[in-house]
Amino acid sequence: MDHSRLLDGRLKLRHLRLVIAIEEQGSVIGAAKALHVTQPVVTRALHEVEGILGVQLFERGPRGVTPTVYGESFTGHARAVLAQITSAGEQIEMLSRADLGTVRVGTHLAGANVLLPQAIAALKQEHPKLTVVVREATPDVLQSALLAGELDLTVGRLEPQTRPHLAQERLHIEPVRLVARRGHPVHSLRRPDLRQLAHYPWIFPVAQTALRQELEETFLAEGVPIPENRVECTSILPLRRLLVITDAIAALPLLITRQDEQLALIDTPLRSIGRSVGVTRPADRPTTPGTEALLAHLRAAAGSLPPELNSL
Repeated sequence: MDHSRLLDGRLKLRHLRLVIAIEEQGSVIGAAKALHVTQPVVTRALHEVEGILGVQLFERGPRGVTPTVYGESFTGHARAVLAQITSAGEQIEMLSRADLGTVRVGTHLAGANVLLPQAIAALKQEHPKLTVVVREATPDVLQSALLAGELDLTVGRLEPQTRPHLAQERLHIEPVRLVARRGHPVHSLRRPDLRQLAHYPWIFPVAQTALRQELEETFLAEGVPIPENRVECTSILPLRRLLVITDAIAALPLLITRQDEQLALIDTPLRSIGRSVGVTRPADRPTTPGTEALLAHLRAAAGSLPPELNSL
């Protein structure tokens, strides 16, 4: 198709919102209800978009619609465009109020216990009217939220491969260690191996996380089956509570254990597992003043961490 047709004035923002609504609702009727318009309005507008693009965006079926490969691609770009426009509007509003507005940050274990709270505390001292919204989720969910414009940045473990249109900045390196509650019988053992530890209950990361894969590879390398007696959890509050009240073992970033008087390291180093901790943010979206301010304090907080964390 001729790309200039997208810029000749026929493609409107309402077309982007409509295509996203159809994809989210799975039907033209559902999209019409969500947008508070009639079904013929949605159908006509969809035909307009497909006519401009010269491709079919959705396969029609008896139970609704399914995005074609073109539809999947176009809705992804549509979300990014609307996210940038929304961000531009928010930034203009913030500048007009001479205020920094709101920063939306996602986190996942690493960085959540020390780095992020320290940076937020310093940020709020400097900008008390700035609102900071913290959201916890798994890395894949956080990356989707970044691309959809629902988050400004995430703080946590950096992935070896990230999605297109996302940029990463490393702040420090943090090892992962095995931990258990103080007084746990395992602490009486001298350098226990995984075969000995596998007899205890475990808390594993949920599937499809990098740490879960690395733990499974570590067990496999030692010839030890994955413990059957396990809980799968990555939310730090229930995870920590389970460690304190049971004989469970978990693999956690080193700083989390160092800051907790009720947990202790097990004398079994996982030398193959380390974590580059840092910031992930959209690569092609303007950074708001509030986000820039939080980034500055995150870098400062990382610089104040023990030197050995950056020499692994």
